[in-house]
Amino acid sequence: MSQKFKANNPEGLYFITSTIVDWVDLFTRPVYKHIIVDSLNFCIAHKGLKIHAWVLMSNHIHLLASCDHDLPSVMRDFKKFTSKKLSEAMDSAEESRRHWLITKFHFSADRVLRNKEFKIWKDGYHPVELQNNLMIEQKLDYIHNNPVRAEIVALPEQYMYSSAMDYCGEKGLVEIEKL
Repeated sequence: MSQKFKANNPEGLYFITSTIVDWVDLFTRPVYKHIIVDSLNFCIAHKGLKIHAWVLMSNHIHLLASCDHDLPSVMRDFKKFTSKKLSEAMDSAEESRRHWLITKFHFSADRVLRNKEFKIWKDGYHPVELQNNLMIEQKLDYIHNNPVRAEIVALPEQYMYSSAMDYCGEKGLVEIEKL
């Protein structure tokens, strides 16, 4: 992987993108979304992750994040844990696409040696270090307006799976540290 997409600065602020394999629209049900929300809050409370902004879309997540410890390890653990929980939820939830999703994620796992049963997330987490206020403002705007561009909501603060409401004075689902 190129040096451009590695979290080399332990004190850095990063724009992170993690995507579901083949851009599958997995996060269409609240049960799946809440696995991500709960996992982010766990990483904040117990692993030193600091989320400054976030948005969960149907097939990817964007974060503005920093970490007290080791960001690559936290992201690896987050993706590993959420993969397991999402797979379990697919098996037990009322999911009309259950067979298709499980088949899709098993097929993705068959293509790589280290995955035994399923592969939900694409490899990596694509960290881009934000080095100035202009970059920070651009990414903050991009994150919060993602659901507006996707025509899910009319205003960023109307989307509950985002930090936009936190930046508008409301309490969101994830404990963030505003910039």
